[in-house]
Amino acid sequence: MHEMSLAESVLHIIEDAAREQGFSRVKRVTLEIGKLSCVEPEALRFCFDSVMQGTLVEQAELQIVEVAGQGKCEDCAAEFHPESRYDACPECGNYRIRITGGDAMRVYELEVS
Repeated sequence: MHEMSLAESVLHIIEDAAREQGFSRVKRVTLEIGKLSCVEPEALRFCFDSVMQGTLVEQAELQIVEVAGQGKCEDCAAEFHPESRYDACPECGNYRIRITGGDAMRVYELEVS
């Protein structure tokens, strides 16, 4: 389950930010998760709760914002929102698609004290 290592990475990012910015408690963590990122939001939510126990993030609310996939057809240049990495172009039906967004996860916002 790679969501566990992703949750651990989120914790490291938050701990680094706490050292740099001097906060001691996190109230809310907002993550942006791309539809094409291969991250399962519910599995990440479960892992997040487990990883954050005993840390400055322990009582934090996790908010997940899903970001639509973005793609561009290499054949006809149509831009669209694929539901998976293997969708065909809705304009020409070809599969030479370049993913241009919605394939990442990032810490978008922290509410801290």
